[in-house]
Amino acid sequence: MPAKSAAPVSSEKSRYTPGPKSRALCEEESKHIAPGLQTIALYSQIALESGHGRHLRDLDGKEYLDFVAGIGVAALGYSHPEYVRIVSEQLSRISIGSFTSPHRANFVKTLATVTPKGLDRIQLYSSGAEAVEAALRLAKSRTKKYELIGFWGGFHGKTGGILPVLGDSFKHELGPLMPGLYLSPYPNRDRCPFGTKGEHDCAAHCLDFLRELIKRSTAGALAAVIVEPIQGTAGNVIPAPGWLKGLRALTKELGAMLISDEMITGFGRTGSMWGCDHESVVPDIMTVGKGLGGGFPVSGVITSSEIAQSKPWGNPSGSSSSYGGNPLASAACDAALQIILKEKLVDNSRAMGKLLVEKLRELQSRSPLIGLVRGRGLMIGVELVNPKTGKPLESPLCRELFEECLAHGLLTMSYNPMLRINPPLTITKDEVLHGVEVFGQALAALAARRGLA
Repeated sequence: MPAKSAAPVSSEKSRYTPGPKSRALCEEESKHIAPGLQTIALYSQIALESGHGRHLRDLDGKEYLDFVAGIGVAALGYSHPEYVRIVSEQLSRISIGSFTSPHRANFVKTLATVTPKGLDRIQLYSSGAEAVEAALRLAKSRTKKYELIGFWGGFHGKTGGILPVLGDSFKHELGPLMPGLYLSPYPNRDRCPFGTKGEHDCAAHCLDFLRELIKRSTAGALAAVIVEPIQGTAGNVIPAPGWLKGLRALTKELGAMLISDEMITGFGRTGSMWGCDHESVVPDIMTVGKGLGGGFPVSGVITSSEIAQSKPWGNPSGSSSSYGGNPLASAACDAALQIILKEKLVDNSRAMGKLLVEKLRELQSRSPLIGLVRGRGLMIGVELVNPKTGKPLESPLCRELFEECLAHGLLTMSYNPMLRINPPLTITKDEVLHGVEVFGQALAALAARRGLA
């Protein structure tokens, strides 16, 4: 869809109000649906009618350029014709069951050609947390140990078995937490938790701390370390260079599994097929999801043939899931991977991500509300600041920015000062330029209205 010239964003009257049909349906649903929906859905009150390419259309006919992609899920965008054809045909034949299907056989065969060297086995699940818990069971089966370490700012799901390694305050009031799980500082390249200025010094400092934590806080029974190659929920945070390699060396030294959580970073999101590729690190286990099924709810655990045989994980039914790898999910995975490879979406992610970061940094030079821009591929973080205080932009102002973008057809996660931008991997140059233009106008309108220019 060709880009439209951005409409001016200037007045209180232009700020977003949901259309009457969207508002009415959301109000009807709210009478029965439980609270706790994603913030973006609660704040926008959009009721969707359809999606095409990188655009969403609500019941009132308003279109939105999508800079969120379901938080990285809609890697192919919306209604990709080949994806729709393959999944629809499979749905008309059979959709459930754990038996082998042509699409599953083809998917696992193709996947093994693009995974890090030696990782040639995959088991499929339904949700990210389910796959992460399965990965931890595999690590325990392999090592016969039971402890797990994650990192500050990390996010791996909300289920009880991994909640302790959720690296922020989300888990408060949800205890007691499962024992044997620990957290260590993540070496934020832009803001080292130890205040270290040099990137390599930050990596070394965090590795030294981790080594001491293992020595002094654990029971010496470390099964695995789980890490996001780039932290998504924390704001698309990139680690200091050399850290992942150091982490790989440390886990080998300790006889522990290294689990690379590639839920968001996998399948081209960072401009490489896998997030761990940026440091040429081969983990023992990877967890994948989101873009894996092109939007279908499917996840997976990828590992080597040797590790996959570990008992009890490798016993019959030991690693299975009732819905994992069913014919419909497998068709979605097969279609998505074939499209990613055929249309060279990893390359597009790298090129469009570079352009998006470049244009956002140009915008940063003009807007006092942007404190920092970072990114790899189409996994980009923008830190919003209040220029009067130098601190993160306050939540009410972030929500105003979110509404300003919505009013002019841009869907973002700008209700949070740690703004994440994860558009579909199919995004075009014109759409990148249009999205940044609208975002820049929204920032300017907010700054002028609130005296922050």
